Amino acid sequence: MSEDKNAIERVLDLLVYAPLGLAFSAGQVFAELAEKGRQQVIAARMLGEYTIKHPESVAGVLGLPLGRPQPSPAPEAPVATPAPAAPEAGEVSGQASGEGNGQVPAPPRPTADLAIPGYDTLSASQVVQRLSGLSEGELEAVRVYEEAGRHRKTILTKVAQLQSGS
Repeated sequence: MSEDKNAIERVLDLLVYAPLGLAFSAGQVFAELAEKGRQQVIAARMLGEYTIKHPESVAGVLGLPLGRPQPSPAPEAPVATPAPAAPEAGEVSGQASGEGNGQVPAPPRPTADLAIPGYDTLSASQVVQRLSGLSEGELEAVRVYEEAGRHRKTILTKVAQLQSGS
């Protein structure tokens, strides 16, 4: 008799209680899963950006050779002017460095060591929402980074307002 009762309880758990529990907690469960997914996407983007900006450290960890072998010129052939070096990862040949087009190379952009995780992946409105919780030093770091980079007026205006105490 106790085996029948145990089987009936398992069937009730499976067919009645579990679906009811899911129905009542579905909103919370799905919200938690969505947030975990967002965090994983942000982490993957940050890892990808780091890999592009620092290929030498990633290659070292993986034990991969980083440089491209340079062919040596033949001794009989006259030495010609070397071809321009291949652009670094993320650089468009001749444009980012300003070579060959009469432009002065742009100063290097500061690295993102900001108090807002995933800053470069956020829209201006998302950044503005997060600014009010930052200290003066953190606000200044955001201002300097934004002025050196995308120069988004929405963010710069909000930073100025918060720094002036308005």
